[in-house]
Amino acid sequence: MAGGAREVITLQLGHFAGFVGAHWWNQQDAAMGQATDTKESAAELCPDVLYRTGRTLHGQETYTPRLILMDLKGSLSSLKEEGGLYRDKQLDAAIAWCGKLTTYKEEEVVPKNPYLHDPPSAEGVLSSDGVWRVKSIPNGKGSPPVTDATTPKSLTPIEGGIRVWSDFLRVHLHPRSICMIQKYNHDGETSRLEAFGQGESVLKEARYLEDLEDRLHFYVEECDYLQGFQILCDLHDGFSGVGTKAAELLRDEYSGRGVITWGLLPGPCSLGEPQKNIYRLLNTAFGLVHLSAHSSFVCPLSVGGSLGLRPGPPVNFPYLCYDATLPFHCSAILATALDTVSVPYRLHSSPVSMVHLANRLSFSGKKVVTAEAIIPFPLVSGQSLPDALAQLGGATPWTPLSACGGPSGMCCFAQSVVLRGIDRAYHTSQLTPGTPLPSPLHACTTGEEVLAQYLLQQQPRVISSSHLLLTPCKVAPPYPHLFCSFSQQDVVPGRPRRGTAEQSIPVLGALRSSSSLRWTLGGLAEELSRLDLRRWASFMAAGVEQDDMEELLQELHSLARCYEEGSSLME
Repeated sequence: MAGGAREVITLQLGHFAGFVGAHWWNQQDAAMGQATDTKESAAELCPDVLYRTGRTLHGQETYTPRLILMDLKGSLSSLKEEGGLYRDKQLDAAIAWCGKLTTYKEEEVVPKNPYLHDPPSAEGVLSSDGVWRVKSIPNGKGSPPVTDATTPKSLTPIEGGIRVWSDFLRVHLHPRSICMIQKYNHDGETSRLEAFGQGESVLKEARYLEDLEDRLHFYVEECDYLQGFQILCDLHDGFSGVGTKAAELLRDEYSGRGVITWGLLPGPCSLGEPQKNIYRLLNTAFGLVHLSAHSSFVCPLSVGGSLGLRPGPPVNFPYLCYDATLPFHCSAILATALDTVSVPYRLHSSPVSMVHLANRLSFSGKKVVTAEAIIPFPLVSGQSLPDALAQLGGATPWTPLSACGGPSGMCCFAQSVVLRGIDRAYHTSQLTPGTPLPSPLHACTTGEEVLAQYLLQQQPRVISSSHLLLTPCKVAPPYPHLFCSFSQQDVVPGRPRRGTAEQSIPVLGALRSSSSLRWTLGGLAEELSRLDLRRWASFMAAGVEQDDMEELLQELHSLARCYEEGSSLME
């Protein structure tokens, strides 16, 4: 690929992973289509890491995610399995007929996704005259013919009408992207993919395994500098087993490449569903242990307060109002965090490879890491970055996003921190010469130095890496309107006028290896050891044996011991 982009192939496994992925791809699309970005900020992130160029049967050049997603029968709504960007070959063959042609069209029962079909191109931008126009493919790769259409009356989705992730996806997918598991149903009470063993068995079947291998080969063979794979995988259901077999395949077939797994869980569970909660616990535990064995590292992502059977309250963001029972809301928050903490391996200049990032965080067997974020990062009018960080002090209001408890009182071994969306004019102190400096941060001469010094002050014995970007995180519709707690005194770069939805926000995110995982992983083992497995014979019948359970407990205890205090490289 031109430019030497270090490509990443994304695997999305599961329905909640589809929700997170839809927001994620929408944010990437919005970032590429933002005409107001400066050249400096637009050059920070390399879209070629995640996207590929192609050409339709009619010669139109395309730019689509390098993506393979797996979901269950009945989960696509109006989205076609082959996507909508490339025309159907059978239709083209029919049009070649020169005689009389009669077309019978079945009436649409499922409403179309307005974000995918109106405007007609997912690669469109809204011009000043209210017309959607196809945007140029990045990096001079050319552009498709211009197509105009009036913008939809409302770009904000009706949240009650969001049933599946394809209802709000605004990015066209390649025909090789969607792989449906037809033997299990998305809806209904029967034929559900509920257990880890069921998921493993899916990729033990030749038809699904060979299909996945073919799709992987298609994407891999067109890459020049493949750095690795990122897996967005549901942990709470049978897709934890699918993810395990997929990660095992990647490790065996593409040794030396990075495999970063984001283990996804929806909002807090309900105490009134004991079987569902037990399955959730078992699937999560099996998924974490087996995925960590085959991945460079695994990071659970959830707005829930706990991975165990006792559901903690959903996490709190001071500036967000969200409904933890809505996957549409939860997934938007997780996608925003993911879009931030994944920045290091998506940079244009001085990028950190997936393998290098993993080596920084997962040394000494610490193959599970946690995520935390401040969404959005508050910058008050008139403040500089040193002012804002000094005001936070030691009580940084990080919100934990891995259901492993907060950072307070925990020992951190290593961290990767990204702050994005702060204008360069505010990176350093704005004090007039001769004014006494309120903190050492105000003596720093660059924003990067400010952030690094702040992290050093907070945790002087921690291995830290940090990145400061001008590029904010895009939250344009169909991203839900969650920012109800902003006052007019809060400054967000690119903030629109009162009464309109935010288009972009600054975000501070971190990946951490910390001692909180000792208690989380050990706690999972304790809860599992108290289960009477005879009551959950259906889970065991799906392909898990008693020996597997005993090995799982040993592996959880072994992983937990890796996070005992005193195991840092700095000791």
